[in-house]
Amino acid sequence: MPTVLIVDDHPAFRASARRLLESEGYAVVGEAGDGYDAVERALQLDPDLVLLDIQLPGQNGFEVARELQQSGSNAAVVLVSSREEADYGTKVAESGALGFIAKGDLSGTAIDALLE
Repeated sequence: MPTVLIVDDHPAFRASARRLLESEGYAVVGEAGDGYDAVERALQLDPDLVLLDIQLPGQNGFEVARELQQSGSNAAVVLVSSREEADYGTKVAESGALGFIAKGDLSGTAIDALLE
């Protein structure tokens, strides 16, 4: 069962993402509400996957993804946003993240497709 850290500044989204992912076979091992806490929690919990919102207080998702990569974290990073990937230009590809999923399209199947 893959482990997941959910990072988003909106508690309601974290709760709905947790319910969705747990119902689809993922084990949510933690949550974080800002970029700085995300890095700390990811290094502490060592999840298989970090579901990472782009728009965060403190460090944004792109900065967090790069910091996790530089810190030696083995977690796959999937960026999420209420905006579309095209709105971010080349930033998603340059971040080192595995990929991007719009929040409205979030599902275990969408994550599985990126992990394959």
